[in-house]
Amino acid sequence: MAIQTGASPDLEASQKRYLSGLNSLTNVPTDTSKFAPEVQRQSDFSMAAQQELARQAGLGAITFDDQGGVKSIGAGTGVMGFEPYLNQAAQYSGPDAYQQFMSPYQQDVIDTTLTEYDVQSQRGMQGIADRAVGAGAFGGGREGVERANYQTDSNRNRAALQAQLLGQGFGQAQAAAGQAFGQQSQLATLQPALAGQTVAGLQAAGSSDLAYRQAGEDARRQAARLAAYEPYERTSYLASGLGSLGGMTTPLSPAMTGMSSPQMSPLQTALSLGTTLGGIYGSIK
Repeated sequence: MAIQTGASPDLEASQKRYLSGLNSLTNVPTDTSKFAPEVQRQSDFSMAAQQELARQAGLGAITFDDQGGVKSIGAGTGVMGFEPYLNQAAQYSGPDAYQQFMSPYQQDVIDTTLTEYDVQSQRGMQGIADRAVGAGAFGGGREGVERANYQTDSNRNRAALQAQLLGQGFGQAQAAAGQAFGQQSQLATLQPALAGQTVAGLQAAGSSDLAYRQAGEDARRQAARLAAYEPYERTSYLASGLGSLGGMTTPLSPAMTGMSSPQMSPLQTALSLGTTLGGIYGSIK
């Protein structure tokens, strides 16, 4: 800025003070470290969500660095959270699955039923003998044929009754095995859904916590930036006023563009680091 000659003494004095102040400002570098962008440490909630997701995937404990970034993941069991239910469901499938559901009392029921049947069958055989005696043909050939036919029918009916009882036991065991298979299959589906809700809840809490802390950090950074460049803005206003008073076509003003204007917050970048978990479990559900 050149001092205008012919101007009033007061204006010239003001211009000299302006130049002196401007030199003082520009000769001292501004400490920009106080308002450099900074991303806050990941929330403990988010780290817990990542740990839970790793556990559900059969991985081991996660080690985090000072900022909450993943440093390493342990080997773990290698068993997904829903695998035990699927493995148990597999025990209830196949041609022999019914055997573990057969009632231990079924044979007792069959034996008791057949014993009673045999008693009733003997009573029928006795009836044939009584009728033969009444007819005066006891021990004859006609009685023998009737006895043989009766025994054949009785044996056939006894075998059918036994098969019916066995079939009922088999059908009940098959139904129980199918029910158990369905229950375990449902648990295998329900388990990751419930785990996903837990992970999503932790991640939501983590994102909210990070947003709050990052907003506070951004506000502090902007306040530090405004405080650091406040003298430059005052000097700029002074230069503009002096230029106007001096009758210059373009008011005097140092380039201040971008010095104290708010900068883009790193909050969105920080939050984007924690959105992956919700997407993973959203696809599982």
